[in-house]
Amino acid sequence: MTNNVAQPAISVSGLRKSFGDKVVLDGIGLTVAQGTIFSLLGANGAGKTTAVKILSTLIAANGGHAEVAGHDVAADPDSVRAAIGVTGQFSAVDNLLTGEENLRLMADLNHLSKKEGKRTAAELLGRFDLTEAAGKPAATYSGGMRRRLDLAMTLVGSPRVIFLDEPTTGLDPRSRRQMWQIVRELVAGGVTIFLTTQYLEEADELADRIAVLEGGRLVAEGTPEELKRRISGGHVRLQFTDPTGLRTARRVLGEAAHSDGDALALRVPNDGSLRSLKTLLDRLDNESIDVNGFSVHTPDLDDVFLALTGDSDNEKVTIR
Repeated sequence: MTNNVAQPAISVSGLRKSFGDKVVLDGIGLTVAQGTIFSLLGANGAGKTTAVKILSTLIAANGGHAEVAGHDVAADPDSVRAAIGVTGQFSAVDNLLTGEENLRLMADLNHLSKKEGKRTAAELLGRFDLTEAAGKPAATYSGGMRRRLDLAMTLVGSPRVIFLDEPTTGLDPRSRRQMWQIVRELVAGGVTIFLTTQYLEEADELADRIAVLEGGRLVAEGTPEELKRRISGGHVRLQFTDPTGLRTARRVLGEAAHSDGDALALRVPNDGSLRSLKTLLDRLDNESIDVNGFSVHTPDLDDVFLALTGDSDNEKVTIR
């Protein structure tokens, strides 16, 4: 029988890396599906950049196994390099060259013909809204323009997997959102993105799956919504039109329901899942309690991150 399961874009098991006595990666394992965005979160020094460097063949692991685009990172690094692109924390743009010259240089490094290199550079300049600045030195570019040019240079070789290591650090909100849109378009075209970031909003906005790295280990993995549901504090706010409905709801729901200030509203603990919401609303409907409206409030990724990576001296959010 034919196996129709697609090969993962990235597959890692038991990956270990130490620098002297400092253990940076302690046997991590993860799988990234093709055509998705996988985000690795962690505090400074958690090992995010080390993981990217190993997977992009820049440094060797001390143990474990990793494959990228179907190629063994340790045994076949050349094939891995041919399939990937890397945009690091710091721009690889040459300030002395123009935007077009930077792209033409990358075309030469990727062994494109002069004609193909010129065509590719023009296409990428247009795609990243840099055509008007194509003939200007990169030193004159804004931070957002430099990051767009940096990512455009990564795309010259048509990589199947792109590692973005904190790509929007230092960008203003408008430039950051422009980068987000570019990333979405890349994934829509079939590219796989491995993203490290300290902007939790960025991971929430972009990632299909998120893993949290702490102390060299992956302490949680899942979709953004799955991770949020692991943190206590989620609730449903029920709004009533009159005090009678509110009192009846409190009686039916018991001690779990709490008044929400002076408003005709109750707060009821809830994880926000469809099943739990249906159960709650069915209980109210069975008692013919009229609810004027409701809203779901769930913990955000900030809560998840602090719960999983917070300092031991600080109070952590409870994890279920």
